[in-house]
Amino acid sequence: MGGRRFGGRRRAAVGVVCGVLAVAVCGVLVVRAVTRAEWWQVRHSVTAVPVAPLADVGPPPGPLATSWQRSAPVHRGPLAGYNSVAFEVAHGQAVLASGGGLDVRDARTGGERWSYRRMGWTMLGWAATGSRLVGYFERDGDRGERMMVGFDALSGAELWRQADETPASVARTTLRWPAGSDAVLTTSGDRRVLYGRSAANGARLWTQRLPAGCRLFEGAAHASDSVETTAVLALDCAKGPSRLIAVRPDTGAVRWTRPLESAEAPEVTVLDGVTLADDGTALRAYRENGHRLAEWGGENVCGDAICPAVVAGGRLVVAYRPNGARRGERRLEAVETASGQAAWRRDAPAYAALAAAGGRIYALRPRLSGALLPAGVDVVEPGDGGTRTVAAPFAMDPELDGARPWLAAAGGLLYAAVPTATPRPGGAARLVALRGGSAGPGPAELGGTPAADWPDACALLKRPDLLAARLDPGSARPGGDRIGEQKLPHPVSCTYEAPERDGLPDAPPLTVAPSGGPSEQPSGVPAAPRDSASPDRPGSTSPSASASGGGASGKKSPGRDGDRRTPEPGASGPGTDDDEWGARSLTVTVKWVAPTGQAASALMETLRAVQSQARRRTDIGGDEAYELGPTAGTIAVRVDRYIVVVTAARPPGAASRLARAAAVGLTGGAGRSPEPS
Repeated sequence: MGGRRFGGRRRAAVGVVCGVLAVAVCGVLVVRAVTRAEWWQVRHSVTAVPVAPLADVGPPPGPLATSWQRSAPVHRGPLAGYNSVAFEVAHGQAVLASGGGLDVRDARTGGERWSYRRMGWTMLGWAATGSRLVGYFERDGDRGERMMVGFDALSGAELWRQADETPASVARTTLRWPAGSDAVLTTSGDRRVLYGRSAANGARLWTQRLPAGCRLFEGAAHASDSVETTAVLALDCAKGPSRLIAVRPDTGAVRWTRPLESAEAPEVTVLDGVTLADDGTALRAYRENGHRLAEWGGENVCGDAICPAVVAGGRLVVAYRPNGARRGERRLEAVETASGQAAWRRDAPAYAALAAAGGRIYALRPRLSGALLPAGVDVVEPGDGGTRTVAAPFAMDPELDGARPWLAAAGGLLYAAVPTATPRPGGAARLVALRGGSAGPGPAELGGTPAADWPDACALLKRPDLLAARLDPGSARPGGDRIGEQKLPHPVSCTYEAPERDGLPDAPPLTVAPSGGPSEQPSGVPAAPRDSASPDRPGSTSPSASASGGGASGKKSPGRDGDRRTPEPGASGPGTDDDEWGARSLTVTVKWVAPTGQAASALMETLRAVQSQARRRTDIGGDEAYELGPTAGTIAVRVDRYIVVVTAARPPGAASRLARAAAVGLTGGAGRSPEPS
């Protein structure tokens, strides 16, 4: 009897154990087959369509037009600082790389070729060499689970995977890590050993132990770079300053090592036969054998990023900030790579990127000029530094996060990548492929628009408009502009000041005409609301709401529409001593005149895209208008092919009212151009 009870308990215990094991096995199978299965977390497309390589030539000097463009959103992953988007053009393909994965497109048309993404993973590095691409991924929330994946760059076919090592010195600004000669460079966990791994099959090719007491920098901005024959990495050494080490990617053989003069991580760029390193004390250029080629001293010689540089026609061309230069001063200098002698140098704008192709150098300038809206491209001759400037069909703000401005030229096209603030919240990088555009009747500096088409900024607002805003029509300060040798015949900007004492005659207040523009209010007719909030501004309130009752304090604002009281003797007028609003001024700027309204609309869209805050206004008039910035003090309005920006910070609503008046001035004075059929 007791034996049967004992046998029953044993069978029950065995059953429980078997049940537990079954549950555990099922859990493991679920984790392997479902939770971490490739079939649902990987999005991978491939292609069998061939693509032809691109010739080493860019567009000719002259007007530029957009051939195609794509936007790559910034991937806001769990690791701060690895939120960049980077690009490369090779083998007839354009590669867009971000934390979200790889997106490869036809470089001629922008059409999709192949892509790779892993849900729940972030791509923290990528390398390109020959016809191979390699991506490095880490699982979100678990940096111990990592994976390298090799791809055929033309088809997107997966070639290999490897899960043990990490990339050698990933550049946080581009997510690139060194590769060349069909090998990628990886490192050990303590970052004291360098490995070469085949980009074709993932096999380890060589091992190189780094100098004693030195290790690779981790998470540096741009402490490594490579070309096919040479990889250069910065070393963080326990004793003394940091060092550079140059190795052959195919064998790991050390080409040269050089000490730097700072312990900080340098910015490193490797070009064809030249290495540049900025360690915070100077920018130094080294030949392929490690001998110093040139040096530019100064703590801020490159600013916040590596100096743009290219090698063309046997010369190293570098854009840098001269030591002791004032803010905004830059210089472009060419150095003979054989002798180290300076061939030429000239003053230059703050170029954001350089590219070389077909015996020409292309330089991206964030602004065509100080007052105008578009970016610009300088086409530079490496022989003598001669430059031709052309307008780019987009606006840019190089200070935005998410993408370092980038430039490349191939196949008769010029590729430019610029950061944008949209889409919210992380922003994106816009890749634009530019081709040679049709030559217009005007100069290439103005996009083919004749200089005579530029309206006079001081003629857009009439005397009643200014008096209604309590501004002095006689205080107009015109501002001209020029691009290279091309000078605009009329002022592109006009600034008005309020008088120091309110001695201006009364003027009819501005109101909104049925067309959406301003009109003079007839005597005895109540004024319309001065600046109602745009219906496209969620959560916004009308700037006139607080003004109508004097705000929370209940005090009236002197000199505003609907408040025409005469100031008491000795009281300050609405000028520099305005009690409530302070000094008042207005600036009207003709930002651009495009060849067609369609081109102006496209440029207006790029202006909106680089603004962290841009709200569409439907009550301004014209063809489209945006309110820019956190307050209602800046309005950009487009009327056909004309783009004008009105800035008036005080009082609230002044910018909107005067932008309506400027829109009417453009409609009546500038005329409208016919669209091409």
